[in-house]
Amino acid sequence: MAPPFGNVIRQAREVRGLSAVDASRAASISAAYLSKLENDAVKRPSPQVLHQLSVALAVPYAELMRLNGYRVPGESDVTAACAVKAALFADLTDNERDELFEYLTWYRARRRDSARRMRQALPA
Repeated sequence: MAPPFGNVIRQAREVRGLSAVDASRAASISAAYLSKLENDAVKRPSPQVLHQLSVALAVPYAELMRLNGYRVPGESDVTAACAVKAALFADLTDNERDELFEYLTWYRARRRDSARRMRQALPA
C-alpha cells in the first residue's frame, strides 16, 4: 500500500532540508496550502500543483500523480512507495550512503540480538 501523499511530501521536504515556507515558495503555492497537502486535507491536488511540487521537492512527477489516483501512461510495476523512497535518497553522497549502510547493518544486528535474547528467555 502506498504511503499517504501528505507524508511523502513532508518527508521529501524534510530530506531536502526545506522549511514549509521555502518549499511552498519553490512550488509557487501558499504555505497554508502546503500545510493542507501535508495533512492530507486536500483530496486530489491538481496535476499542475503536483508538477510544481515535483520540481520543488525533486520527487518524480509520475509518482505524485500515482499517489493521488491519476493514471500514468506507461506505468511500470514499481510501486509508488519504492520509487518515491528511491527518489528521496537519490542525491546521497558516497559518505552518506556508507554511513546509512553502516547504521542499517548495526540496527539489524541489534534487532536480531534482541529477538534472540527474547527467544532464549521464553520457557521451553
